[in-house]
Amino acid sequence: MVGKVIVITGASGGIGAALADVLAPKGHSLALVARRADALQAVAARCGAQAFPITADVSRRSEVTRVMTETLARFGRIDVWINNVGQGISRVPSELTDDDIDLVMQVNVKSSLYGMQAVLPHFKSRGPEGDGHIINVSSMLGRIPFAVIRSAYCGSKHFLNALTATFRAEVQATHPGIQFSIVSPGVVRTDFGLNAMHGGPDSRSFPDSQSAEEVAAVIAGVIESRLPDVYTRAGASARIAGYYASLGVDPAN
Repeated sequence: MVGKVIVITGASGGIGAALADVLAPKGHSLALVARRADALQAVAARCGAQAFPITADVSRRSEVTRVMTETLARFGRIDVWINNVGQGISRVPSELTDDDIDLVMQVNVKSSLYGMQAVLPHFKSRGPEGDGHIINVSSMLGRIPFAVIRSAYCGSKHFLNALTATFRAEVQATHPGIQFSIVSPGVVRTDFGLNAMHGGPDSRSFPDSQSAEEVAAVIAGVIESRLPDVYTRAGASARIAGYYASLGVDPAN
């Protein structure tokens, strides 16, 4: 990996900031995107001159369009677009409201949709097969909905996974040089839990968790490998199979 132009949304903290810290020393140019201007500027400052902070709310399509325009104006191209923003919510399914669903889908699904749709024409224009890479940060809860209080969040990440896979199938039928990857962490020691709608447990309180830096290292590896579907913890596939086996699902059928 040398000299890529990489857009990272949700870059002011957590996984996004850790990823910026991993990628900056490798010589990449980074467009760092988040709503919190002060925190974003601090991340950009430690990443050096090739980090370009853009204060924006990517749950709004017009703001994503502006991110695209400003990044191209600064760097001339985009090689990798990483959709990393996410909103947690703590509410069991029987109590979900319209507002709960609308907000979680806006942040966790539509922000990624806007990013994919915004950058796709640019990727298609880069040669007859296209060239570019979109990485969507999903969750293990997008595979196994085992956290009842995360009901709407689970649903949004299932939706994101399906959207990513169908985007890949559509685009690669004509432009095989464009890749779409899903990265699925488990519990990560960030402010995610504390920032969840309706409160919730601190993600740092769970024993089976990993650091944002560990997840960032996996995402950096996906930029290089371009694998379509990656978990950030060993044993994730077995855990998913075990979950469905516990429901009486035969994985052979």
